[in-house]
Amino acid sequence: MTRLTPIRTPDAPQAIGPYSQGIRTDDLIFTSGQLPIGPDEELITDDIARATRQALENVFGVLGVAGAQPSDVVKVTIYLADMDDFAAVNETYGERFEDPYPARSCVEVSKLPKDASIMIDAIARVGAQGAT
Repeated sequence: MTRLTPIRTPDAPQAIGPYSQGIRTDDLIFTSGQLPIGPDEELITDDIARATRQALENVFGVLGVAGAQPSDVVKVTIYLADMDDFAAVNETYGERFEDPYPARSCVEVSKLPKDASIMIDAIARVGAQGAT
């Protein structure tokens, strides 16, 4: 039987509803969508590149407490309030991952929690580096 272990960390915004920041099952980690909320608990709204960096840092915070790192990420989903931000998000995203890049989806949505401009979630496999 697979065991589900909730992930809790102060390195990412706390859940604001009945969900976990992340779940680990065997060697897979699933993060909840992470908004660009900084350690000061302020939502970053002034710059999409900064917002992207912070949302990714929050994802990495959840992954880190579960024993994973960015190179363990196998799939990322990016939710944008405005697809016109894609180029800036893509450039910032490229600064945080290395080849082989995770699989990725990017979609425009009509609205995000707290009227955020971006939300990111990820799936990682612990020990995925160098896997073929």
